[in-house]
Amino acid sequence: MDDHQSCSIAPIIPLAGESNVLAKLKGYSSAEDFFHGLGVAYDPAKLSVMRLHVLKRMGEYISGDDLDDLPDRVVVARCRSYLERAYEDFLQSGPLDQRVFKVLKDAVAPPGQTFVALDELE
Repeated sequence: MDDHQSCSIAPIIPLAGESNVLAKLKGYSSAEDFFHGLGVAYDPAKLSVMRLHVLKRMGEYISGDDLDDLPDRVVVARCRSYLERAYEDFLQSGPLDQRVFKVLKDAVAPPGQTFVALDELE
């Protein structure tokens, strides 16, 4: 008789074992919801200044993957990995270095040159 209980990741990762994981993730309204649901540890002080950046980067990672027809346990594992990776990106270098938002990308873009045709000169 085996007196060991089976191990489960459900207590560590609340979404583990759930069904329709993508719909649940789409219903989350805060960065903390994602970190809690996917069981990813974070520093609240650091997350408070980079929450939108991390979620945007996670979204970029997810958009490069087709999760629609995968089993929910695989979706949880991949989304967890993407969130960890995105969070780590911003721990290693800040939002100004990563520049995930257009306004930050445009701030360092070279200025456009104005073209004036020769026949328009007087």
